[in-house]
Amino acid sequence: MTHVLTGAVLARTGFNRKAAYATWAMAIAAELPDIDIVWSVIGPVTGFEHHRGITHTFLGVPIEAALVTWGFRAFYRWRHGTRIGEPNFWWLYGGCVVALLSHLLLDWTNNYGLRPFFPFNPHWYAGSFVFIFEPILFVLLLGALVAPALFGLINSEVGAKKEMYRGRGWAIAALIGVVAMYAVRFVEHGKAIALATADAPEGTISVFASPHPVTPFVWSTVTETEQSYQLSRVDTRRGMIDPHHPSDTIFKPPVKLGLLVAKRSDIGQVYLDWSMYPVLLQATRTDDANHPWTDVTFEDARFMYDVLGFKWRDNPPMSGVVTLDMSQSEGHRVIETKMGGRTE
Repeated sequence: MTHVLTGAVLARTGFNRKAAYATWAMAIAAELPDIDIVWSVIGPVTGFEHHRGITHTFLGVPIEAALVTWGFRAFYRWRHGTRIGEPNFWWLYGGCVVALLSHLLLDWTNNYGLRPFFPFNPHWYAGSFVFIFEPILFVLLLGALVAPALFGLINSEVGAKKEMYRGRGWAIAALIGVVAMYAVRFVEHGKAIALATADAPEGTISVFASPHPVTPFVWSTVTETEQSYQLSRVDTRRGMIDPHHPSDTIFKPPVKLGLLVAKRSDIGQVYLDWSMYPVLLQATRTDDANHPWTDVTFEDARFMYDVLGFKWRDNPPMSGVVTLDMSQSEGHRVIETKMGGRTE
């Protein structure tokens, strides 16, 4: 929904004065990259593999913009015929490009990330300074669309002349507010990284900070070493590691045959391609017939923190499970794969 609002607000800055259907087209274009969700119909692992794929790339942007523009041009001709002069659809195309780029920008700012240069460069990039759903961002964008309508109703009651294009000032003000919020969060994210780095043990490989919603001063950090991940919470306002949330250490498991088989499975290859801080947990269980099964769980330390009442530390999102029968021959050991509780 945030993407749709972003596209509509961007249209209100002036694109709606240059091209017909600009608000509708840019709202649709801003959400269009998430059409890759259709891959989930095949299965959750397939959906995870293709999410934020080609539709979330610089290569895909001009093509998607052309599709949206062509669709609205066809609709215009169907509704008005060719006798009426068509509006300048180049403006509509430009607006759709801007809206699509806004989707890539917003997805980059959270800690899930995206691959903007795919398929030429499959590397994932994540700014990680804005929560995946930021209430302040949502309120700013929604307010920019709702406020002009409310004031328009008030003006109509007092007999004021109705404006043809309302809301440009509100849209620009909202976008300035968004940029200011992003700037503050970007700076505080850097402070969180610096605080976690200063507290890191010798031999640290990397440090990562995940955002919390609303407040830009609370961050959950991951400090990686050869043997472990250290999870902590940083308070940048006070300039310290939060003592109310003591650090939690997750040790990397030794390499065993079950883990190697799981890594080579479909879900293993997809997950390890995306995950920056993979946590693999191996457990053995028996069924009613006393047959042993091996479950290997894939998690990512970036999401292993509690937020908004969700206990992500013990049940993190974007987790997958592969069930193995190690008594089978090589190539036949993978019995079942799950992603988000759904079976592939």
